[in-house]
Amino acid sequence: MSNELFANLHDTSSLFQLFGDQYLKREDIDLIKEHSQKLIFNKGEVLIKQGSKSTHVVFLFKGIIKHTYQKENYKNMILTITSAPSLIGGANMFNNGKNIFSVIAVEDCEAFMIDINILKQLLMQNSQLALQLFDVVSEMSKDSIINFINLAHKHVNGKVADILLYLSESVYKSQKFTLSMTRRELSEFAGISEINFISTLKKFEKDGILNAKCKEIEIINKSQLELISKLG
Repeated sequence: MSNELFANLHDTSSLFQLFGDQYLKREDIDLIKEHSQKLIFNKGEVLIKQGSKSTHVVFLFKGIIKHTYQKENYKNMILTITSAPSLIGGANMFNNGKNIFSVIAVEDCEAFMIDINILKQLLMQNSQLALQLFDVVSEMSKDSIINFINLAHKHVNGKVADILLYLSESVYKSQKFTLSMTRRELSEFAGISEINFISTLKKFEKDGILNAKCKEIEIINKSQLELISKLG
């Protein structure tokens, strides 16, 4: 992990896209810049550690991360996978101040570590910004919860179909993409064994639904994949 000064306002322009010009003003950006660090995280590095004191909200503006939760038996669960731009850790502003999950880079990432007290100060001064932040955090949490519930009630084929559709639509935003994660990580996300995940990929490929070569995935028949997801 390395840090550097803000290079220019271009780096923070996606904050406006996330909140909207009507909620986040230029002077707010200046205050955030003054009390933030721009960090570069290499693949596998931890942005947020479960159980640690929450001191910053992370604005991810480049890269892809995974949210993991470690259970008492030290087994990790992947809760969701998120790509930039994304605000991470905002929910911690409304709880007891401890991070409830870990956030790990699955590819090289760039992010702003925003002082949580500065963000709270802005929220107290701007009720519209507070509501907008709540909407952003709620929307991100909702997607994660719905995805988790759907996976819990589906068979293997439906789970793998859901994961592929989620990666295509919400993470890589393309029907052809290069995976940032291993088959093992994706099987953890789906809640199945690595062997079942790999065999299901091969089955989908044999059925003409997708091409899967190493880390390259191309969804050929999206409607069939959606049907498998729907049937569960």
